[in-house]
Amino acid sequence: MFSDVGGLELLTLVVMAIIIFGPDKLPKLIQDTMGFIRKIRAFADNAKEDIRSELGPEFQDFEFEDLNPKNFVRKQLMGGQDDPLGLKEMKDSLDIRSVLDDKPATPVNGRGGSVSFDKSGPAPASAGAPLAPGERPPFDPDAT
Repeated sequence: MFSDVGGLELLTLVVMAIIIFGPDKLPKLIQDTMGFIRKIRAFADNAKEDIRSELGPEFQDFEFEDLNPKNFVRKQLMGGQDDPLGLKEMKDSLDIRSVLDDKPATPVNGRGGSVSFDKSGPAPASAGAPLAPGERPPFDPDAT
């Protein structure tokens, strides 16, 4: 829930709480807040248990997290498997870093291609004269 709060933000909140409420009222405020949170959790747990008891014995293993659409689809339609369609294997076989590093990509599913990332090959006729080492290519605002 608060995994994105960093150390500096937490320190800022503590300093602001001390300034706003004062060091003498802050412990009582923290106790009251923690008691309120405990009451809310107990209320939610009791509500979950009441719903389970009303649904009957066949729903005793029912989890409310399964009502999340992502979990529901994974469990009900895909049989609860991690990757029933094999998408993880396809994602792992695609290597974008090799393309960005100008290295030849590994063939997907054993099929190789004729695409070459070698920069030493001849330039196409429409590309114009080859660039000198260190020279930047011309900028074309219409191509971007």
